[in-house]
Amino acid sequence: MLLVITRTMAQTPTAKRHHAQAIPASPEIQIDTKETPRSLQAKMRGETKMALIWCGTEILTEKGFQITGIEEILSRVGVPKGSFYHYFKSKQDFGIAVINNYVDFYDEKMTRIFEDESVSPLSRIQRFVDEGKEGMARYEFKRGCLIGNMGQELASLNDEFRLRIEAVLIAWEAKLKACLDLAVVHTELPKNTDTAALSNFFWIGWEGAILRAKLTCSTAPLDQFSTMFFSLALNQRSHQKS
Repeated sequence: MLLVITRTMAQTPTAKRHHAQAIPASPEIQIDTKETPRSLQAKMRGETKMALIWCGTEILTEKGFQITGIEEILSRVGVPKGSFYHYFKSKQDFGIAVINNYVDFYDEKMTRIFEDESVSPLSRIQRFVDEGKEGMARYEFKRGCLIGNMGQELASLNDEFRLRIEAVLIAWEAKLKACLDLAVVHTELPKNTDTAALSNFFWIGWEGAILRAKLTCSTAPLDQFSTMFFSLALNQRSHQKS
């Protein structure tokens, strides 16, 4: 049985930046926060711009940016075409807004996991892997990483997208490096561990494993990569002892 929570949804920092009142909102809405798409949640709150951005986020984790038409997004949200160009100067402007929204969402996720002091640093990374596997299975391997998807599609076609996506990956590497640095402090990894290189290796491999998981409709590539990652990290400690 689904737990239906009756309350006014709190706005995320991204929602506050893009708040709009184009769609009438009820002061008290019944929303199943686990099952209701975030685009619909935003629409029910009366936030047209955020509804469009979340819809784009949901679609672009499954489909390519270039083959996704504006009309499909407008149709899903249920707003006229004029509303799109009221909020966005172009489809490219919309794409950057979608990337920024995904980054805000993912940053919250990584902060929650990587800064959880109730478990050890390496256990936090394992939890990140486990949640990634659960998310892939939940959406039947149709959704992947929006950053990886758009990077593969647009890197050679548009410098604005290429530079923004590379900046995102560098920021993600820094977040994981901080967690790996803590693993060194907690003696889970040896003092001479190159945490920057290890973090860089993780994101290169993780994005590739997500792509392969979509192709195989299986979490096996994610399991294989994470096993190799932890083996590489922990073998450094074995080599140091020997």
